Amino acid sequence: MTKAILALAVLVMAGVVVVLARGMGTIGKSDIENSRLSNRMMRWRIGLQFLAVALIVLVTWLAVPK
Repeated sequence: MTKAILALAVLVMAGVVVVLARGMGTIGKSDIENSRLSNRMMRWRIGLQFLAVALIVLVTWLAVPK
């Protein structure tokens, strides 16, 4: 169970990197549509980062012997 959650956490972290790169790629462009896309990507990044941290905490909590 812990390994599956850890694998999911790694996938979510990879998603954070992809969304971050896409958002950073649209930041420098002056078009209004690119600004909206950049803001949307940054909001997705924040959500994915929250999910990644929550999964890492869950893996840590499950891995600690009781």
